Amino acid sequence: MSGTQSVAVPAAGARMIRADRGWWFLGAGGYALMRPGQVEPDGTLRPSAERYLRDAGLYDVRPYTSYSLTVLTSTDCNLGCGYCFQNTAQDPKGGSRPPRISHARLTPEAVGQVLDFTRERMDAAGLDRLSLLLFGGEPLLNPRGCRDLLTRAGELGALTASMTSNGTLLTPLIAKELNAAGLGSVQVTFDGDRADHDSIRVKRSGGGTFDVIVANIARAIEKTSLRWMLRVNVSHLNRHGVDDLVEHLGARLDPARCGIHFARVGDVGVGYANNLLHEDGLVEDFVRWHARALELGFTVARPRAHVPCQACSFTDGRYGAVINADGVLASCWETAGKPGMEVGTVTDGYLTAEQTEGRWVSCHDHYRYDEEAAVRAVFQDRVDAGVLDCLDAVGRLG
Repeated sequence: MSGTQSVAVPAAGARMIRADRGWWFLGAGGYALMRPGQVEPDGTLRPSAERYLRDAGLYDVRPYTSYSLTVLTSTDCNLGCGYCFQNTAQDPKGGSRPPRISHARLTPEAVGQVLDFTRERMDAAGLDRLSLLLFGGEPLLNPRGCRDLLTRAGELGALTASMTSNGTLLTPLIAKELNAAGLGSVQVTFDGDRADHDSIRVKRSGGGTFDVIVANIARAIEKTSLRWMLRVNVSHLNRHGVDDLVEHLGARLDPARCGIHFARVGDVGVGYANNLLHEDGLVEDFVRWHARALELGFTVARPRAHVPCQACSFTDGRYGAVINADGVLASCWETAGKPGMEVGTVTDGYLTAEQTEGRWVSCHDHYRYDEEAAVRAVFQDRVDAGVLDCLDAVGRLG
């Protein structure tokens, strides 16, 4: 079995994005800046230009080379963020303790069951590389489960491992242990600069989290080889503090070890409302934040074609799986642990398509917005055009 074996995947959606100097083409196989003469007025490629891009391989869909596995090590969380998709409602008392999905914790026995299931799926897909994401809740409420899973997952093949954490519990000691066990990167979220963040990402016991998160990341950078993805959630509550946040993160962390990503918070229908609309000024804000992050030395990901998710794009879990701490399968990380959204178990496998009808949902399907999808798509294209121009200007398109 070879990790580079070709595996058929669905065609990814190529994108044409208008830019200052023409049009950016984003395909599954790469990107190109198209001059105005190569594109029709409506933004479609002229036949000769399309042939050129196809011959150059920019439409070619790259095969999957690893199996994608997301495991919730704990469904509990020590924070009470109002927009979390794992909340079942807002805190009825108006505090920071919203009710959540049911408690589950990954045990040593469950780790074995998860990896037995994964081994079978990898063999069926002809893949010998594993891409593992430790997820929660807050995964570090179960550090033993994280270490055990990382250590034993390496037995399945070449391992690339990451974790999504709120960062409050990631002490230098835990960071070193997980890094040694195979963890390579961590995503941590910020909600604006200190004052805004501390009013949104609040401990369930009360109190802000900004300073402890930044301090934990800074110390872990010194003690480990971990890389960091800093996700910045943007809403009407914190938009005007994001410029200061970027400066503070650049000053207190090592930007060379960090990527940064800005995302508008979506309402998942539990009572939290983000009133930030995709107005013209918001495009300029997003582009400015990316440009400044690049100046400071942060990594900014290049916008890409629409690529199918390995887990939720296949209703039989062919190339990826999302597994709750209790061994129940979900179609994506947004529905893990939610009653009525189960699509199977690691011991019995996936339910039939008839049984999972209405339960098999894709990433972000549950998000609510005040604007039409077409408006959001135009917004994203305009932001991505600005980001591509910024990356091109500093020679970091890669």
